[in-house]
Amino acid sequence: MTQPTVSVLMTAFNRERYIAAAIESVLAQTFTDFELVIVDDGSTDGTVAVARAYAARDARVRVIVNERNLGDYPNRNRAAALAAGRCLKYHDSDDIMYPHCLATMVSGLETYPEAGIALSAAGYWHGAASPALSTPRLSYRREFLGYGMFMCGPACAMFRADVFHALGGFENVGVSSDYAFWLRACARVSVVLVSGDLFWYRVHEQQELRSDRAERDALLVPGRIWAALHAAECPLDEVERVIARRNQAYVTAREAWRALRRGRFSLAAERVRRSGLTAVDWARYLRPPVRRADAGTPAETAVPGQLPRTDDRVVHGAAQAR
Repeated sequence: MTQPTVSVLMTAFNRERYIAAAIESVLAQTFTDFELVIVDDGSTDGTVAVARAYAARDARVRVIVNERNLGDYPNRNRAAALAAGRCLKYHDSDDIMYPHCLATMVSGLETYPEAGIALSAAGYWHGAASPALSTPRLSYRREFLGYGMFMCGPACAMFRADVFHALGGFENVGVSSDYAFWLRACARVSVVLVSGDLFWYRVHEQQELRSDRAERDALLVPGRIWAALHAAECPLDEVERVIARRNQAYVTAREAWRALRRGRFSLAAERVRRSGLTAVDWARYLRPPVRRADAGTPAETAVPGQLPRTDDRVVHGAAQAR
């Protein structure tokens, strides 16, 4: 068997109701050089029987059943370890992949061989026609000085397999494992931004994001962001780092205040405690946010050490805060 270009990785746990449609959407792709690796995490319903029925009819489908339940992101790493393809594409067992999804992502990686990851979003990427290359500095600018990039789940991405493995896969920090991965990956690897709306994201009550522990897992994110904005490998320059820290301090304070207004005092305290900020940090960085819609995009005419067209007093004040 020749090595497929893409390994589509579908992890599953009790998805009997949805998995057939998810598999069908993969098999209907216009790009056909792929394998579909389904890794079941100990389902107690008919998920495995449905998946094996497809494997019996299509040689591109492989079904693996874990001996014990690993959990969401450890199972995603196991699926990646079992893959044979040069590229890895996660597709959740309750979602629907549109027919052009694989073709769009493969084309993006072929257009930019220097990119290790192709990334899509729910809509279009601001500031440039897709595909567009985002270097580590541009990605961090878009996330921390603009209006975001790291909100994408694993299904939004296609990874070159060697890059994914070199990055160490997903660290298991619950539902925030994808954000923790983007913090690490986008500091090191260029990304090609491809067109959005490549799959339908199904919303239902059994999703991990709707579980009781999802809010607790999310408390881990601010501290990791704060550490990333101080790390030696952070691709932002010194002035940009200061402004990014100000923006992050504001977000943390805003979320803590919202929790207080809802009467959730322990949640507010936990947000502050786990933020990574010291009392000195709060005094230094808690300021109104400075963000631009075109930060980190080709539309931005960036010069080192500045946010383009930002008030000079902001840049000067950021330099003084260092």
